[in-house]
Amino acid sequence: MYTMNRCTHTKPHSLTASRRAYPLVLALLACASTIAWVSHAHAQQMPSGMGMVRNFPEAALRGALTVTSANEARLNGQTIRMAPGMRLFSPQNTLIMSHSVIGQTFKVNYVIEQSTGMLHTAWILTQGEADVPRKSPGEVVDRNYRTDSDLIKK
Repeated sequence: MYTMNRCTHTKPHSLTASRRAYPLVLALLACASTIAWVSHAHAQQMPSGMGMVRNFPEAALRGALTVTSANEARLNGQTIRMAPGMRLFSPQNTLIMSHSVIGQTFKVNYVIEQSTGMLHTAWILTQGEADVPRKSPGEVVDRNYRTDSDLIKK
C-alpha cells in the first residue's frame, strides 16, 4: 500500500490559518481604499480657500425656498409644484434629496420651467453668493424707456 508522506518542515494548521485570513485581509484593503476614495472625493467637493465659483443661468431668479412636501414648496411665500425631475443643489454643489429638507427655508437661486410653471432647479446659496445682487421675480432690472417719474428722481 502506498501512503502519502507529508513534509515535516511545514505545519498543517498554518496553511488553513492563512486561508482564513485571506478574506479578512481583502476586506480590510477594500475598506481602506473606500475610505481613501471617499475622503478624496469629499475634499474635492468642498470649496477651496479662494471659494468655489458657480455659474448660474441668466434665467435664474433669487428667492426664499421652503420645501413643504415631496412635490410642493413655498417660493417667496407662494405655493409652487416641483417638477418631477427637480434638482436641489447644496452650497457645495451636490444634489440634495428634497424630502430630507422638508420644513427648512433657504435663500436660493432658482429656475422655473417655462412650459409647466413648475420649479425645475434650485441652488442653496452660500453667504458670498447671496451677497451678489440678482433679479427677483417681478423686479425690472433694465428698461429701454424712461418715464416722468424716472426724470423726477434725478
